[in-house]
Amino acid sequence: MKAIVFEKYGPPGVLQLKKVKKPTPKDNEVLIKIYATTAARAEGMMRSGKPYWGRLILGLVRPREKFRILGIELAGEIEAVGKDISRFKPGDQVYGFRGFGTGALAEYKCMGEEGSLALKPTNTSYEEAAAIVDGATTALFFLRDKANIQRGQNVLIIGASGSIGTYAIQLARYFETNVTGVCSTSNLDWVKSLGANKVIDYTREDFIQSGETYDIIFDTVGKSSFSRCKSSLNKEGCYLPTIGLFNYVLKIWTSLIGGKKVISGMSVEKNKSLIFIRELVEAGKIKPVIDKQYSLEQAAEAHRYVAKGHKKGNVVITVAHKNGYD
Repeated sequence: MKAIVFEKYGPPGVLQLKKVKKPTPKDNEVLIKIYATTAARAEGMMRSGKPYWGRLILGLVRPREKFRILGIELAGEIEAVGKDISRFKPGDQVYGFRGFGTGALAEYKCMGEEGSLALKPTNTSYEEAAAIVDGATTALFFLRDKANIQRGQNVLIIGASGSIGTYAIQLARYFETNVTGVCSTSNLDWVKSLGANKVIDYTREDFIQSGETYDIIFDTVGKSSFSRCKSSLNKEGCYLPTIGLFNYVLKIWTSLIGGKKVISGMSVEKNKSLIFIRELVEAGKIKPVIDKQYSLEQAAEAHRYVAKGHKKGNVVITVAHKNGYD
C-alpha cells in the first residue's frame, strides 16, 4: 500500500511517499480503507522532533518504526474484521482517532474495536468526517467533561479560528452559553458566523483590558496563561489549557486552594464523544470546518501550510476519492 513515511526528523520535506506492507487485522481488530486524514499541528512537532523531550517517546536520533507514518485522524470504510469483532462489519463507514499511535497517513490501518472509532455522520463526506474528529472531541472533552459547561455561562475561546476553537465555538453555542471568540482580523466575520456572540481581534484589543469576566476561558492554542487570565475569570471560573506541562502543576495547586482554577487533562478515550458528535452533526447543530484540501502525494505541502500557523479549522488530506454520503 501507499503511505507517507518519515525516517528522520526535519522539515516537511522529510515526508516521503513510499510503498509499505498492507496490515492484516488481528482477531480483535478491523481493517480500515482510509479515504481521508488531516495534517495537524501536533504532527508537525512529531515530524520535526521538537520539543526534544518528545524524542524520549518517538526515538532519540530518528523516529521509531511504529511512529514513522503520521496521521492522527481518519475517515474510511471497514474492509475486513477479525473474528472477535461485534461492533463493526465490512462496508461500515467510520471515523476515528489514532492519537500518538498515528498511522492514518496511509491507504490502510488496523484499529481495535474498542479504540476511538465510530460510525461517521451520514451527512458528511469522508474529508468532512476526518476534519471533525480531534477538534470536536477535544473541545467537547474540555468544555463538557472537564469544565461542566452550563447554560447561560460566559465563555471565552482563545484561538477561535483553529481546529479546536472552531468546534469549541459551535459546542459552546449548542450548550446555550454566551460565547466570545478571540482571533485575528481576517477571521472576525468567519468566527462570528460559527456562532460567537462577540469576537475580539487580538491584534487590536487585549481581552484582559476589557474588564469582562468569564466562567470559562478555553485556551485552545497555548497563547496565554493562568496568571494572565486570572483577573478575567469569575470567582469560581476555570482556565482550560490544552497544552503545557506546568499547567498540570497549577491544576493540583488551584484545586487545593479553591476559587479560580486550572483544569487540564488529556482526551484519550473518544468512542462516546465520537457518537455524540455524530448525532450533533447529523442534526445540523455543528458543521465540519475545512480550510484546505491536499492529496496524499501533497502531504509535505499540507504540513508546510499548517506550519505557517494561520489555518482556519482543519487541513485535510485525501488518501483516496469517495464521497461517503449515504
